[in-house]
Order: sequence, then C-alpha cells, then structure tokens
Amino acid sequence: MTTVLGTMAASALLAVSVPASAHAAGGVLTINGQDFSDPSGCYSVDWFPTSIANNTDAIVEVHSGPDCTGSVEWLVYPGETYHTETAQSVFIL
Repeated sequence: MTTVLGTMAASALLAVSVPASAHAAGGVLTINGQDFSDPSGCYSVDWFPTSIANNTDAIVEVHSGPDCTGSVEWLVYPGETYHTETAQSVFIL
C-alpha cells in the first residue's frame, strides 16, 4: 500500500512540474500588411508608422524595444487593430 501511494504521489508531482508545451495562436497576425498565419513568439517591426491587426485567438503585446524587450506599450486583443509610431516589436501570447 505504501509503495502504491508513493508511486501515485510521485506521478502527481511529475505531472504538475512538467511545463505546458508552447502552441501557436490560431488565426492571422498582420503587421504592416504582412500576414503571419498561426503566429507564435516575437516579430520585429521594420518601419513606422506601424499597423498591427490581431485576427487571432490570443493577445498581442506591443514592445517599445527590439526583440520583445523594453516596456509593453499596448495590448492588442483579438479582433483589434493598433497603430503606433514607437513600437519596435510584437509578441503573441
């Protein structure tokens, strides 16, 4: 009985400690007219002004720095479009 309970406890601990796998957002992220289907991760902003259209099922963070660094300037929710002259990158959550 003790061995069974110990095995169950170890299995439960392992299940909780394994990180969730990353997945792409469903839909299309459009940055300055360029479409990214089922996007994930960080995208650079190459010119200004910038238009970010979020037609995905995830939230997009707009960052003030390159490579998704710096402060988060704005959150673009699904179905929204955001225009900026200062962002340098976007990250899809």
